[in-house]
Amino acid sequence: MRPFFAILLLFLLTACYSTERNCADFKTGTFTFETLIGTEIETTTFVRNDSIEIDYFRGKADTSAIRWVNDCEYIVKKVNPKNMAEKKAVHIKILNTDKNSYTFEYAIVGEANKKKGTAVKVN
Repeated sequence: MRPFFAILLLFLLTACYSTERNCADFKTGTFTFETLIGTEIETTTFVRNDSIEIDYFRGKADTSAIRWVNDCEYIVKKVNPKNMAEKKAVHIKILNTDKNSYTFEYAIVGEANKKKGTAVKVN
């Protein structure tokens, strides 16, 4: 009987927990994202409206088209890719939101290797 109560308690504790996902608050705006590239932390700033995202990285701007799958998921694809790698679309899924930031996972469409990141809304 003891394992039954442990499983029941575990179920009750996890069933009450839900992450906040106010994804609509992050569909548009100006955001920053930091990532580790080699040994350096690099910052990207991006401005997003409902269908276009402009990324600013290392002094260069790059435009991508956005297609929203649902309120918390979208596909981003570069408008003017410079090579084969940039031609690949990226699937982004917002996992949870906070007051001014959101945690997301992303991967090239069709690939299983997912990475996580956090974007902060600055405007």
